[in-house]
Amino acid sequence: MLVSADGLLVTNGHIVDGADTIRAELPDGRVLDVTLLGIDSETDLAVLQAADGELPAVSLANPDRLRVGDVVLAIGNPFGLGQTVSLGIVSATGRTHLGIADIEHFIQTDAAINPGNSGGALIDAGGQLVGISTAILSESGGSEGVGFAIPVDIAMGVVEDIAAAGEVKRGWIGIGARSLT
Repeated sequence: MLVSADGLLVTNGHIVDGADTIRAELPDGRVLDVTLLGIDSETDLAVLQAADGELPAVSLANPDRLRVGDVVLAIGNPFGLGQTVSLGIVSATGRTHLGIADIEHFIQTDAAINPGNSGGALIDAGGQLVGISTAILSESGGSEGVGFAIPVDIAMGVVEDIAAAGEVKRGWIGIGARSLT
């Protein structure tokens, strides 16, 4: 997904990890050759760069305005069908402790996120990017109404760090917290 007019793209890291060649297809049919700038394993986000300039980037939503009950659309390519759109609502924000990634602060939605939707846009009713679809919670392997997206502010922080330095550096003091019983 294009997040800047100068060709920066973001998707899930597991989509492009180990790829020899990566191409991105735009809705108008153009196919772009892209270069992998880096993958942040902690969030499972990959940042890529297209050589073409002046590309149609998505508008970014204000993450502080996203609320439970807001209408969202999940855009992706499930089962290789091409661009699909599914409608749902935000079921939760700040969802953690799922064991999906090291850094979790997910948007939970009932918009159908099927296999192949990973790395696709989760947009609000105004067409602005609120998150990057990343995972489903399912016993069958298909959408069962529990999907998760990485919020746009976390995704854009990763994009900025990787575009500037090739990696994301986080502080770590060597301790962790947990509840005692």
